[in-house]
Amino acid sequence: MVMAASIDYEALRLPATPRPDAETQRHPVVIAGAGPIGLAAAIDLAQNGVDVVLVDDDDRLSTGSRAICFAKRTLEIFDRLGCGEAMVRQGVGWSKGRVFHRDGQIYEFDLLPEQGHRRPAFINLQQYYVEGFLYERAKALPRLDMRWRHRVAGVKIEGEGVTLDIETPEGGYALKARYLVAADGSRSFVRKALGLESHGQTFRDRFLIADVRMEADFPAERWFWFDAPFHPGQSTLLHRQADNVWRIDFQLGWDADPQVERQPERVLPRVRALLGKEAKFELVWASVYTFSCLRMESFRCGPVFFAGDSAHGVSPFGARGANSGVQDAENLAWKLRFVLRGQAPEALLDTYGVEREFAADENIKNSTRSTDFITPKSEISRQFRDATLELARDCGFARQLVNSGRLSKPSVYASSPLNTPDEDAFAGALIPGAPCADAPISRDGRDDWLLSVSGDDFALLAFSPSPSQIEALRAFSSGEIALKIVLIAPKTAGFVCVADDGLAAARFDARPGTTYLLRPDQHVAARWRRFDAAKVDAALRRAVGEAIRC
Repeated sequence: MVMAASIDYEALRLPATPRPDAETQRHPVVIAGAGPIGLAAAIDLAQNGVDVVLVDDDDRLSTGSRAICFAKRTLEIFDRLGCGEAMVRQGVGWSKGRVFHRDGQIYEFDLLPEQGHRRPAFINLQQYYVEGFLYERAKALPRLDMRWRHRVAGVKIEGEGVTLDIETPEGGYALKARYLVAADGSRSFVRKALGLESHGQTFRDRFLIADVRMEADFPAERWFWFDAPFHPGQSTLLHRQADNVWRIDFQLGWDADPQVERQPERVLPRVRALLGKEAKFELVWASVYTFSCLRMESFRCGPVFFAGDSAHGVSPFGARGANSGVQDAENLAWKLRFVLRGQAPEALLDTYGVEREFAADENIKNSTRSTDFITPKSEISRQFRDATLELARDCGFARQLVNSGRLSKPSVYASSPLNTPDEDAFAGALIPGAPCADAPISRDGRDDWLLSVSGDDFALLAFSPSPSQIEALRAFSSGEIALKIVLIAPKTAGFVCVADDGLAAARFDARPGTTYLLRPDQHVAARWRRFDAAKVDAALRRAVGEAIRC
């Protein structure tokens, strides 16, 4: 496991990896780009037995805060990758937020009011910490070959594989892969080299990011202002990060000059207007950005897969960029390893696009709506926005219309071809395709969490099975497909057993005999009111793509 940070990851220089003397083998997976998405995909594959080469053209991790809001679902993925605890300890957890209009609060919200969750709704943590903890975890994996200052200079699809031209300070070489994951960012070289494009909408507005270090008694909450008194006519967002660094986003307008507005003499007065004349603070980092909502038509091109910003882009309102990218990585990694293991057909890989293109469309829709509300494009839109904000002070219905950024939630793959439709009646949100809910459990007398027990492969959860069901479970074989059987029941020989205080059963709408099949990315594949070996076998084979016709 990765420990808390004692390294200045923002300043860390990684040693350039020597050019290999001879590179003749075809690697199972090569990943281009060692940001959070590339690192997460590489770790997921390597810790599950797949040899991976990760190349990056730089020798540094991220600088500046960049992506800072990491959602509960993403933290659960990082837990499975072995570095979630370090991130939560270093980061600032939060679930509450406040929305202001001019000099008054409109309303406040709590994204996770109930107890019994291992992780908070969000943590705020600078991207260089996230990359640093992922890097530390990656270093511990013998199957992961990280190559720094190895720049992808050419991409050629050849039959069932791909060949990369790699440039290093010592010269070039050819790198062959069965599969390539392009996690090389919004300006993806791989995408351009293959003649592919992203399409969508670029928004005519500019925002200033200012990271300031200060001691302040503000709570760890998300504060968003419309038409702030200290920044008239524009929007402002305030977040607390690790190390007493506060992230402030100021809307500037399309006519703002990016080079001018990032200069300290322009940034400092804006910050002082927010914090007060007597505030003591240090400017750590500043940048000006514009943004687009766009995506590639297809996230797969033969043996090449696109993930994160290389595949899709959204506005920063709602923290949907990095979170959706990490979920891309998890979705793709388990499918690649099952195909490479020979436990699933090649057709399974097509469902990466089916599911994650749907997720991208969902994120783009929500992101676009947020941006349209925050930055109205017409006078009528502005009048509607301002009237809504005025009404929201007193009227609950108007608060539903206020959109300061619909915050990131994991997508539900309700229409995925990997799902087995319900035959039985269930209540609650855990339909086939939904991400699994976590819950506190006890294992061998120790407190634990359900998601940490389900593991990296398929899992079958059986709630209080009867003696006859236990015997049927004991006789069940998943063949070549890796499957872990977990009983939410008293200790029974031959099974992983956990005790539930009732919360897990409530979240799963479970009765005695209820059975859930979970995918390796911890989405629900199927569920039944009683265990049936034939139905579980059929659902399992459907979930690895055997029912998909090429």
